Parts: sequence; C-alpha cells; structure tokens
Amino acid sequence: MSLVANAGPLIALARIGRLSLLPEAFSQILVPMAVFREVTHDPLLPGAQELGEASWLVAVSVADRDGIIRLRLWLDRGESEAIVLAGDRGLPLAIDERRGRRIAESLGVATTGTIGILLASKRLGLIEEVTPLVDQLLQEGVRLSRSLQRSIRRLAGEG
Repeated sequence: MSLVANAGPLIALARIGRLSLLPEAFSQILVPMAVFREVTHDPLLPGAQELGEASWLVAVSVADRDGIIRLRLWLDRGESEAIVLAGDRGLPLAIDERRGRRIAESLGVATTGTIGILLASKRLGLIEEVTPLVDQLLQEGVRLSRSLQRSIRRLAGEG
C-alpha cells in the first residue's frame, strides 16, 4: 500500500532511528514538495540527509492550487499540500498534528500517524515491540497523554 506523509511522522521516526520502517511497511511513500523541503532543508534536522537521499521517498508537485489555498487558512503549506495530495490520489495520510488530522478526515482522507505506523510495523513483524519505541519518542519530546500511552500498549498487545 502507498502512503502520503507529512513532516511530523518523518521527523519523529528519524529521531528514534526508525525511518527504515516506512519503505518496509509501505510500497511507496509520497510527500509533497513543501514537506520534502521542510524535512531536508536543515542538515541538523533529524533524518534530513537520509530523507534527502532516500530512493524510497517520492517528492511530488501538487497541482490543485485552489485546494491548497483553501486549506492554508488553517494549516501550514506542508500540511495543506499533503492533505490535497492524499485526497487527489485516494491514499492514506500519515500526519500527527491534531488540526491537520481533523481537517483531512473531514475531507474523507484516511489518516494515521507515527504511532499508527509503529503499530502497523508490529503487525507486519517488522518490530517486536512498540512500547520501547514510544518511550524513545517521549524521551525525544513527543507529547502523549498517559491514557494514550496505555491505549497504545493495549493495541500493541503489550500490557
């Protein structure tokens, strides 16, 4: 299955050294040009070099300028382009930002996020446990409520 990715999940996975899960779990990862620039422009950003050189990451120009302009009232350029690209291609969107997820879902775009990618990776046998990776995300500054952490462990069958 193919996937459109926003910057958040790419950066989060890079922070814990797990970008490699994306090409293992998905046949193709598309990003709009705005997201590609966002995740590769600063060489100090986690994963910038790896993402810039990744053959599995396909940067795509988004043609629906009107759709992007409408979404820019509420979202940044990368999120707007990612939602439009996912909608145009009929693909799920990996996005962590709450507002972006809500807007994407209101437009009929299926969403997942960093945690969803980790759970899918476990289901596919690519990782043995989700909890240690969630702990790493927390150490990297990702905010997850305690109740969400419990839900993640339950969904992963880890407690």
